[in-house]
Amino acid sequence: MTKATSSGGVVIFRGKILLLYNNYKGRSDGWVLPKGTVEAGESLDETAIREVKEETGANAAIVQYIGETHYNFRTMSDEIAKTVHWYLMMSQNYYSTPQEEEFFQDSGYYKFHEAVHLLKYANEKQMLIDAYHAYKAIYKDGLWKADKYFPKN
Repeated sequence: MTKATSSGGVVIFRGKILLLYNNYKGRSDGWVLPKGTVEAGESLDETAIREVKEETGANAAIVQYIGETHYNFRTMSDEIAKTVHWYLMMSQNYYSTPQEEEFFQDSGYYKFHEAVHLLKYANEKQMLIDAYHAYKAIYKDGLWKADKYFPKN
């Protein structure tokens, strides 16, 4: 068994959550959150920011760490034990464009109840729920401000 580590984000802009639709060679993998493999010399938070940008085109900043998920899957030659670290992230706008090289065919921002319904995997749904609760608390306290996470030069 091989261990693998990824990092990703629950990206929110104006209360809506950024999702990706994956369709690999005509086999739908459904709606997912942006995430990807940690590269050598890269921190977990750097990976989350890079992967969100690569997979969705969105400029996003980390607000806080949410937690991790674990799952296993098989390849042709091995079983992979994957850990994914998740961050609550803020986007600067509604812009997104799916990364075709990774077989993403669509991306967009959805209301919370829509996003929970669309997400394919239970562990990602739970991370969305946890992140959205954190977002609501931060927003209620008046701390969800773009200038805090995207300082002007």
